[in-house]
Amino acid sequence: MKIRQTPFAGPRRLLALAQLSNSVGDGAYYVTSALYFTHVVGLTPAHVGLGLTVAWAIGSVAGVPLGRLADRHGPRGTSVLLALTTSAAVASFLFVRAFLPFVLAACLYATAQSGLAAARQSLLAGLVPQSERTGLLARLQATLNAGLAVGAALGGVALHAGTTRAYLTVFAMDAASFLACALLLWRLPRVEPVPTGKDGRLMVLRDRPYVVVALLNTVLLLRMPLLSLGLPLWITERTTAPAWLVSALFVLNTAAVMLFQVRTARGVTGLGTAVRAVRRSGAVMFVTCAVFAVSAYGSSPWVAVTALLAGSVLLVVAEMLHSAGSWQLGFGLAPADRIGEYQGLFGTGVTVARTLGPLLLTALLVDWGTPGWAVLGGLILAASYAMGPAARRSARQRDAEDGAARCAGDVDGALVTGDHGVHDGEAEAGAARTA
Repeated sequence: MKIRQTPFAGPRRLLALAQLSNSVGDGAYYVTSALYFTHVVGLTPAHVGLGLTVAWAIGSVAGVPLGRLADRHGPRGTSVLLALTTSAAVASFLFVRAFLPFVLAACLYATAQSGLAAARQSLLAGLVPQSERTGLLARLQATLNAGLAVGAALGGVALHAGTTRAYLTVFAMDAASFLACALLLWRLPRVEPVPTGKDGRLMVLRDRPYVVVALLNTVLLLRMPLLSLGLPLWITERTTAPAWLVSALFVLNTAAVMLFQVRTARGVTGLGTAVRAVRRSGAVMFVTCAVFAVSAYGSSPWVAVTALLAGSVLLVVAEMLHSAGSWQLGFGLAPADRIGEYQGLFGTGVTVARTLGPLLLTALLVDWGTPGWAVLGGLILAASYAMGPAARRSARQRDAEDGAARCAGDVDGALVTGDHGVHDGEAEAGAARTA
């Protein structure tokens, strides 16, 4: 009798447990870090903002070379090393009490986090067939949200206590979560480095079609700060809805992703379906912005609450469609021997959105009001429709490069075997097909 393998059997289960481990720590960190750095470390809010902006700017640049390191030397060992480095960076926050040490620790944290994200994507690519990656990433995203919810609840306990010991406990737990993540990643099978020849340069920065795809994805990721910053400010500054609705909308988003992200990703199986998912995400996001804008009209809190709930449902639909499509594009358009390097660039969109997004959303939503929602929705809609031509151009270039590489391999084989006529003819035919 053949036993059917469960979706999270073997390496998949370990990847999910590693995701769950560090996401619990991250959830606690996200809800407590601002007050920890101001109340315990003793920094001003301006210094915290400046330090984190500098750190994430450096981290976004470091993601590409660290992803390349994973390709050349093996993603498992690189992932473990970066998880341990992240743990050490979080632990160092327990001891910093001045601005300069804080900035140094934050830079180490952001750099290790960015590199870890790229290295883990390279590790996943080496362990899971291409046809199964989007589905597994959807499950890992659901696991991530579950971990963040648990971590946020634990962080809430620390916030309620409000003591230095409670904050220190949260940061120690976050450091331990990345240590556990490293141990789980170490238990995964070893993935051999992909031979890349003598060329050690970073090629992704020269791959203009892929860079355009990554830039458009960054625009689409401007939705990320909405839930954590844009909507809280909009609700409290522009609507008559109660402030506690911010928490309810966060819970709604987290629960919906946990329940429906895997189902949403099932329909994304290739370039065409990925482009359609991204385009639909942009259209839904445009409607989402219009619904959120309606919440500011009228004096009844019930009208505002209804519009905000409806907009939040649409927001999570747009988020899940975009996530599924972008995962497929990020992996499918990258060369097999440079997954980590290319994911390092693709992943900088998250960092840029989290760094610059708050400034943009504050200006658009709080200062401009309803016109700001129109600008945001139009920008995301335009980027989603531009993704199709950009992705197809990138795919054509990748096919041409793969064809040229196969032709070069045929010619090299002919030189070794002496069968020049047959192989040269095949090479010419291949070159004609790719021209």
